[in-house]
Amino acid sequence: MNNQLPSQLLERAVGELSKLPSVGRRTALRLALYMLRNPLEDTDALAESLVRLRHDVKYCSVCHNISDDDICPICSNHRRDGGTICVVENVQDVMAIESTQQYNGLYHVLGGVISPMDGIGPNDLQIESLEKRVEAGGVKEIIFALSSTMEGDTTNFYISRRLARFSDLKISVIASGISVGDELQYTDEVTLGRSILNRTPFENK
Repeated sequence: MNNQLPSQLLERAVGELSKLPSVGRRTALRLALYMLRNPLEDTDALAESLVRLRHDVKYCSVCHNISDDDICPICSNHRRDGGTICVVENVQDVMAIESTQQYNGLYHVLGGVISPMDGIGPNDLQIESLEKRVEAGGVKEIIFALSSTMEGDTTNFYISRRLARFSDLKISVIASGISVGDELQYTDEVTLGRSILNRTPFENK
């Protein structure tokens, strides 16, 4: 595609849009031209929503899920089972599990998995805060719902060792309906829901 655009403002917009995941320069140009054709108030509304998203969205002080408040709606919902915590890699996984409507406990978002090749160690994840939640009392079960990858398994093993001192704590892992190497957020709702319901004890091997 010819890189010469008739407007420097358009060029800048295309350049910024093309930084988004899976958005190439051609798609970015189509999006920019689409916004130019749309009513001005529509583009203003989009711009305002993006600015507010970046500046105002918080991370829950309890589970680290995204939230509009200091504590997310899931953690503040007294009808949820506070004795069960599902450990996930990211906020997309929370959304995926919630969409199954098969789980009524709480969550803990690690913010990634242990991956030495990528320079991610235990201290880079929200593992210490999970340990403190268990230490505070009331937690009866931890469910590992990380992706079935080497990194996910390594993270499961590391956390299980950290929590081994809590002798009354049940540690389980979602059932094997999730194929090896699959990411949780891309698993269909039925399979994911069954995997949570049919979770099995975690074997610390």
